[in-house]
Amino acid sequence: MRQPPRNAIAKDAIKVWKITGAIFTGFLLLAAVIIATVSYFNGYTYWFTVIAIMITLLSALLFIFILPKLRWRRWRYEVFEQEIYIQYGILIVSRTLVPMIRVQHVDTKQGPILKGYSLATVTVSTAATTHEIPALLEEDASELRDRISALARVDEDDV
Repeated sequence: MRQPPRNAIAKDAIKVWKITGAIFTGFLLLAAVIIATVSYFNGYTYWFTVIAIMITLLSALLFIFILPKLRWRRWRYEVFEQEIYIQYGILIVSRTLVPMIRVQHVDTKQGPILKGYSLATVTVSTAATTHEIPALLEEDASELRDRISALARVDEDDV
């Protein structure tokens, strides 16, 4: 069996994923408050409120405190001359090989949370799929984008 890829994504990815989890949990909390209000005014039992709050608390624990660290530990990537090797997943670990000859274009993208930590995501597109390498330092993401682009062009010229 092949060795896992060597390169890890930026450690600040944990912070970014925690913030994203907190935003998601905030929406769940808002839904719990709405459920509690509707339950109160319609005379339903308080169990709807208790269940909604429990779901919100479990989601907060999972999406803010547990999953970001596990996700960061599993995310690995490596770029070879002929392929890109990506590993991700928590319970089910996926290992993907993207042949350079199939790469059509490479992008970097950066939302407001990633920008706050000077991170960017590299997106590699083929004819059939799109693969992402998330939360790289901006400089590393630009270098990786340029390197993959150059390697993909070299493969095209050889064919």
